[in-house]
Amino acid sequence: MPSAAASGGARLASAAVMATRDCACTDVRHTPRLVVVTGGPGAGKTALLEVVRRHFCEHVVVLPEAASMLFGGGFPRHATDVGRRAAQRAIFHVQRELESIVLGERAAAVALCDRGTVDGVAYWPAPEETFYAELGSARETELGRYDLVIHLRTPQANGGYNHRNQVRIESAAEAREIDRRIIAAWDGHPRRFFVDSEADFMQKVARALQILEEEVPDGCARRTPSLVGAVPE
Repeated sequence: MPSAAASGGARLASAAVMATRDCACTDVRHTPRLVVVTGGPGAGKTALLEVVRRHFCEHVVVLPEAASMLFGGGFPRHATDVGRRAAQRAIFHVQRELESIVLGERAAAVALCDRGTVDGVAYWPAPEETFYAELGSARETELGRYDLVIHLRTPQANGGYNHRNQVRIESAAEAREIDRRIIAAWDGHPRRFFVDSEADFMQKVARALQILEEEVPDGCARRTPSLVGAVPE
């Protein structure tokens, strides 16, 4: 790989984790595509993105979840109206800046976003229009940022939901309600896929990977013909 690509990859690593497989692509610069992986708490986003890191090449990067960065770093998590608004504003701006690095450096062909800016609507303690008004944006603008949305459905309490993630505080019922609100928040995106929960979690991962493989340039994806596809909305 040319040295320019290597230096670009090093800069990108400060904001994202690059996949590790060898790549046949010789392009030094790309037009990055932003792909959102979303869903309610416990849907399996973290596990899926870990598989992505091993499945694809260095031109597919995984952005960290802004909320986990903030809350894991000590940002106050208050249940008050003021506290919830402050948290979602902070998450929105961190997410935007993570994406700006990828879009500006152009070392990645695809950036997997662990949630997108639109997800904040599901956690906002007021009508949706006030979310975008306070952040100086619009629903159409934020939906238009993302080329693809993959929504992993949250499992039922008896279907695999757990609290292994230390920043996850929601009960199974609360997680399903958040999942419902996230579905509503992303309503209208022209390329949204749902991946339902499965008794075998790897089937869920396989479905999501097949969708992702269609988004990366030739030579960047490790093709797996046996994967089962998901049906778009």
